[in-house]
Amino acid sequence: MSAEYRSPSEQQRAEARREQILCAAATCFRNHGFHGASIAQISKAAGMSAGHIYHYFDNKEAIIAAIVERDLEYLLTLSAQLRAARDTREAMIEHVTEGVRRSLEPHDAGLKLEVVAEAARNPQVAEIVREADRVCRASLATTLRAIRRADGHDDHEGAIDTMVELLAAMFEGLMIRGIRNPQMDRAAVARRFQATVRQLLTQP
Repeated sequence: MSAEYRSPSEQQRAEARREQILCAAATCFRNHGFHGASIAQISKAAGMSAGHIYHYFDNKEAIIAAIVERDLEYLLTLSAQLRAARDTREAMIEHVTEGVRRSLEPHDAGLKLEVVAEAARNPQVAEIVREADRVCRASLATTLRAIRRADGHDDHEGAIDTMVELLAAMFEGLMIRGIRNPQMDRAAVARRFQATVRQLLTQP
């Protein structure tokens, strides 16, 4: 039997342990920052030895890469679901409310902002974040292009790219606003966001 072979049950246990580490690391990064969170702290939060953590991740940058990949998988799955919807435009507009809710979730926002802050000073993390962003932008551009073409619009690539950046700025900026002003009227913001996204998708 190959040393690399894992039975389905072993694979499930390994994936559960990786998720356990990622959840513990996310908590430590939020509470202490990337540099303040040590592998020892993460291992304590995860309830396992530091050596066990190193069995799955080489270093903290590798843990961040896995966290970023997990978020990217969610966004790519969402884009695919929207494109498969009967009416992709309306499905996207309807999902805006959930997007606003997720952007204003303080734990998720705090973690994502900590990762971005680390990317500003750590070239390795910057590469991880920028590659994920490139893939995400490409997927969103495909979705927007499909919506616009279905409505008879023939946009050049620059126009689609600008729409992608606008949507990204809206939701990423909302994470900061949620931390600065946690008492905002979220329902009202969601309605305004829906109106803005509808206008963006239908404008000539």
